[in-house]
Amino acid sequence: MLNYIIKRFLGMIPVLFGVSIVSFAVISLAPGRFSSLDQAMNPKVSAQYQMRLNRAFNLDKPVHVRYFLWLKDLARLDLGRSFVDNRPVAAKILERVPVTVGINALSLLVVFLVAIPVGIRAATKEGGAFDTATAVFSFVMLSVPAFWLALLLMQLFCIHLGWLPISGLHSLDFDYFPPVRRFLDVAWHLILPVFVSSVAGLAVISRYMRSSILEALQQPYIYTALAKGLPQRTVLYKHALRNALLPIVTLAGLSIPGLLGGSVIFESIFALPGLGQLFFQAVMARDIPLIMAEVVLGALLTVAGNLIADISYACVDPRIRYK
Repeated sequence: MLNYIIKRFLGMIPVLFGVSIVSFAVISLAPGRFSSLDQAMNPKVSAQYQMRLNRAFNLDKPVHVRYFLWLKDLARLDLGRSFVDNRPVAAKILERVPVTVGINALSLLVVFLVAIPVGIRAATKEGGAFDTATAVFSFVMLSVPAFWLALLLMQLFCIHLGWLPISGLHSLDFDYFPPVRRFLDVAWHLILPVFVSSVAGLAVISRYMRSSILEALQQPYIYTALAKGLPQRTVLYKHALRNALLPIVTLAGLSIPGLLGGSVIFESIFALPGLGQLFFQAVMARDIPLIMAEVVLGALLTVAGNLIADISYACVDPRIRYK
C-alpha cells in the first residue's frame, strides 16, 4: 500500500504540470489584461503609465517567459503577489480557506448523514410511496440550476417571509454579541448556503445508495445469509451495506474538488468571503497570479480526491489489495 501511495504521489507531478501549462496559456491568451482594465476604469491613464504597469507585472514579456517565471516562484512555494492590491497570493487564499472549507464540510456532512439512510430506506421500500417521493425529489433537484434555486429561496425566505438573512456570514453588530449568540448568528446565516450547496449531492448520493443496495441484495451471499436464519437487519447493515458503499466512496473522493469549484456559485450569490468569491473576483480583474494559484489548488484537490477514494476502497472492501 505504501509503494502504491508513493507512486500515486509521483504521478501527481506531471498531471499538475500539464494543468498549469494549459491554464496559464488559456488565461494569458484570453482577451483583456489587468493594465487595460485599469485604463478602462480611468480614461486619464496615459500610455506611459500602462507600459510601466505591464513592465512591473511582466506583462510585456512573452507567454512562455512569464510561465517559467511563475513556475520558478512556485518551486520556491511562492505564489506571487496579487495584481489588485500587491498582497501575497498565499495570504489572500489562506484567509478565505476557513469559510469555504467550513461551508463545504457542513454540506458534505449533511449529504452523507441524510442521503445514505434515505437511499437505504428507498431500497428496502422499492416501489413504495417513500421510494417514489425520493425519486421525484432527486430528479427535480438535479434539474434545477443551483443559482436559480438560490435566488428562489432568497426571494421566499429572506424577502417575503424575512426568516433568514439574505447575504453575508454574520450580522453587522456581530462583534458585540456574546460567544453563544455569535455561533447562532453564523449558523443562522449559513442555513441557505449549506442547503443550496448540498441539495444536488443529496439527490445524487441517495440514488446511488439505493441502486447499490438493490444490487447488493441480489447477490448469492445475501441469499445464503438469509437461508442461515440471520435477521434481515443484520444482513442489510452488516453484509449488504459494506459492499454497497464502494460507489459512494468514489463519489466522496470526487466531491473534494467541489470544495473550490462549487463554491464560486453560492459564495458569489450569498456574498460569502470564501475562495469561490475570491476566484470570481480574480477572473473579473484578470489577476493572473491569483487565478493560477486557485486553478492549481483545484487540480491538487482533484488528484488528491482520487487518491483518497482509491485508498478508501481497501478500507471498505478487504478483497482489494494494491501491489
